[in-house]
Formats: sequence, structure tokens, C-alpha cells
Amino acid sequence: MITPTNLTQLQDRLKPSDRMPLVFLGHGSPMNAIEDTEYSRTWTELGRTLPRPQAILVVSAHWMTRGTTLVDVSEMPKTIHDFYGFPDALFAQQYPAHGAPDLARDVVSLLASHHAEEDDTWGLDHGAWTVLKFLYPDADVPVFQVSIDMTRGLDYQLEIGRKLSELRDRGVLILGSGNVVHNLGAVQWGKNRKPHDFAQEFDTLFADKLEDRDFAALADRNGLGTLLRMAHPTVDHYLPALTVSGAADDGDDLTFMTDTIDLASISMRSFVFHAR
Repeated sequence: MITPTNLTQLQDRLKPSDRMPLVFLGHGSPMNAIEDTEYSRTWTELGRTLPRPQAILVVSAHWMTRGTTLVDVSEMPKTIHDFYGFPDALFAQQYPAHGAPDLARDVVSLLASHHAEEDDTWGLDHGAWTVLKFLYPDADVPVFQVSIDMTRGLDYQLEIGRKLSELRDRGVLILGSGNVVHNLGAVQWGKNRKPHDFAQEFDTLFADKLEDRDFAALADRNGLGTLLRMAHPTVDHYLPALTVSGAADDGDDLTFMTDTIDLASISMRSFVFHAR
């Protein structure tokens, strides 16, 4: 759970730097975008703490491609309501930020070895805008998304992160949005729900390996074995955390923001890498 100490530590550690931090947020339910929750409050406070970037690059669990890495080069990314069965108030939400077409095309070139291509049909899915509306509520920072290639191994996203890391020196905030544990089939509703053992175990393992900077272990599908399959029947929500991890280096400190397991099987763990 978020505590004032987490934010205070981050505020103390985030020093003026030309190198932007890296952020991963567990976004959970789209309803966090319109409800007053501990998560939405945390994102608001985090937005007040983070430096103002020149642009934001988002890697969201909800833009999945096959055989290519797409980069949104649109001038005005549309707000995508990629869900169903939610209140009209959620579908009415808009996040009218400008894109960053020139920078996005630079990213296509940067990721040429990873089959990157331009795209102007996507926009901002709910993995992006539901958290951005709290981080930068005025929608006044250019933002664009990069897709995740679901045909590749876990270590591929680490490689993507390493390629993207140089953008940090150009004032770009790299934001990953997913969940460290995401098993919708094991969700429990109602009061007094406790985290499943597998959810707690995987979340703890992830945090320990992240603190140790053992990113290779986090991308070792065989090593993670059955526990990974229980935590992620599909790995779409896991991959953005690996992208962010891949962009970190030895000069970064790590601060965890939240560590809650929501609905018994959704980890809301969030973290920030930031230059010392």
C-alpha cells in the first residue's frame, strides 16, 4: 500500500537532472480513472513529484501487435475506450494531448532492428490515459505509444527498453502501464478478499529480483515456470514492466510506490527508477 514515506523518499531522491526517470504503474481497473481511490490519489501525488518531461513515451499492456513494434506518429492521438460494460461516465473521458510525431519517427529509426513501423491509427488506450489524466491532468505534455510484440520472448522487451533508454537524456519520460500480476480468471469480488498465494508469491519475487537488478531472471520464462503462468495466463500486462526495467542502468535508484494486491489477483505494484 502507498504510504506518505514512499512519496517523501521519492521527492528527496529526485534531484534536478537532465536524465528523466522511468515509471511503471499498475493501472488495474479502468474505474480508477473516475473514482477516488488510493491508486488515483497516488498517481496525482506522483505527478506533482515527477519532473516535467518534453514528451512521454507509453508502453501499455493494451497495444499488442504480432511480428512488429508499432510507434504512434499521429499529431493528435485519439482517446481509445477499449473496454465494455462500464458506466457512460468512463466512456465520456477524453485525454486531448498532442502527439510527438517527429520524436516518434526517431523511435521508429531507433527500433529499426526490432521491426519498428509507423502507425497513425492507434492513439491512447486505457492503459495510457487512465493514469496520464492524474499524472499530467492538463494533457499539456506530448505523448505517444509504442506497442508490444506478442510473438517475442520476454527478454525482447528488455532489449526494447535498453534501446529506448537514450531517450531519457532527451527529456522523454518512459511510462510502462500494466500489472505485475494479472489473472482475471482468479479475481475475487466482495469484502474481506485476500490475495491468492500465487499472486503474493509472484509479486514478492518480482520486487526482490527488481531490487537485485536481476532483470534476466524476470525475463526467464522457464525459470519462472508455473508461477508465471498462474500470475499471467497471458503476459501482456507483464511486458511493460520489463520494458521499463530494461531502460534502467547502474546509475539509477529504485523506489516502490505501491505494493497492493487488488481483487485477490491483480498486483497494483508501481515503481520508479531515477538517477542518483
